[in-house]
Amino acid sequence: MLKFASGALFLAFLINVVAGAFGYGQFLGDVGEMLLLFAASLSFVVITLNKEAKDKTDNQ
Repeated sequence: MLKFASGALFLAFLINVVAGAFGYGQFLGDVGEMLLLFAASLSFVVITLNKEAKDKTDNQ
C-alpha cells in the first residue's frame, strides 16, 4: 500500500513539473510542490527502512 502511495505522490509531482515546463500551468504552487516532494521522499524512506528491518530479522 505504501509503495502505491509513494509512486502516486511522485507521479503527481512529476506531472506538475512537466506541465509547468511545457507551459500548461502548474496545478500546485511552490509550497504545495515542496510538500508533495517531501511526502513522496518520506514515504520512499519509510518503505526502504521497513524493507531493511524485515531483511535484518529474516537473516537472523
